[in-house]
Amino acid sequence: MSGPADPRALSARVRQRFAAEATPVTAAAIVSAVRAEPTAAVLGDTAVLRMADRVHDDLVGAGPLAPLLLDAEVTDVLVNGTRVWVDRGRGLHQVAVPMGTVDDVRRLAQRLAAGAGRRLDDGVPYADARLPDGTRLHAVLPPVATDGPYLSLRTFRQRPFTLDELVRQGTVPAPVGPVLAAVVAARLAYLVTGGTGSGKTTLLNTLLGLVPPTERIVLVEDAAELYPVHPHVVGLQARTSNVEGSGAVGLNDLVRQALRMRPDRLVVGECRGAEVVDLLAALNTGHDGGAGTLHANAPADVPARLEALGLLGGLPRAALHAQVAAALQVLLQVRRGARGRLLESVCLLLPQGPDRLVVAVPAWTRGQGPGPAAGTLAALLRAREVPVPPALGPAGRSGAA
Repeated sequence: MSGPADPRALSARVRQRFAAEATPVTAAAIVSAVRAEPTAAVLGDTAVLRMADRVHDDLVGAGPLAPLLLDAEVTDVLVNGTRVWVDRGRGLHQVAVPMGTVDDVRRLAQRLAAGAGRRLDDGVPYADARLPDGTRLHAVLPPVATDGPYLSLRTFRQRPFTLDELVRQGTVPAPVGPVLAAVVAARLAYLVTGGTGSGKTTLLNTLLGLVPPTERIVLVEDAAELYPVHPHVVGLQARTSNVEGSGAVGLNDLVRQALRMRPDRLVVGECRGAEVVDLLAALNTGHDGGAGTLHANAPADVPARLEALGLLGGLPRAALHAQVAAALQVLLQVRRGARGRLLESVCLLLPQGPDRLVVAVPAWTRGQGPGPAAGTLAALLRAREVPVPPALGPAGRSGAA
């Protein structure tokens, strides 16, 4: 039997009341509905408000997952059927969360997707959406999800880290912080690369916060995740097609629109398709200091990854390498380790060999210090009248050819 403080039974009754009366689901209406419950008569005001918060999470929030999404240390919440796993930056571990039945999880997934304007049912058994608080949701329903439903939620940090904070928590070594600041100050174009969940967006958010306030940043993203601390940021977000299959707006279209918006810094949140061709063209037409992220397991894999994306846009291999050599200078490789997310290396994209194909040459590597391209990076900084940080070694050192 459900007691007076059973939030699940109370939520079910309140949900039925809202459905029957077609009442807008507001915070005040939920409190009133909870107070109207006979079992709430023995509860004090504090208990009623606490119960109303629980009911609100069940009706319009993330339900039993809400406390995890509010935890500042949690980066990912994964639901496999009724089991819940979380990542607080040190790997996944299972937590005890009362998710109810598989049907309860399915309803939660459908409600979250519907709240973000996405369809999720037997006809469309998967959805990728952004929740109102910025959390990224991906959901898959059975029978596609063999032991599902499966929910994957990537939490949204309201305030990006500062560079000093990344240094204090060990993501960026203290001597390398000035190198990253110098790359931004010199308006060198850079890509933050790494695997899924390695901290690419976190680092990019931080670096965009170093852009001078007199410059305008234009963001182009598949799903809005970048919120740099900067006074002049405008964002463009891709749009999927509607149920009729029309109305889609892709990243390549948005990059072209962004060029008409007077960007001082053009940023593509994640290069994953033909838009890389438009980005390279933009960076080759006077738009210095652009940036983006790219999935790559190692810096050496980046040229091949760019080749594959360039082919999607009809750019041949030789032309792609020529464009990259002229448009992009720096790679910042991040990885996810046992101690959290780490900046692994700073590399330059340099053309080499008779074919002048671009390769990633280390300028600094964690645990090894300055690399063969340190002198080249120092020369680029000096040419743009930016002081050379000591982490790159002797300022007069020659670079890699």
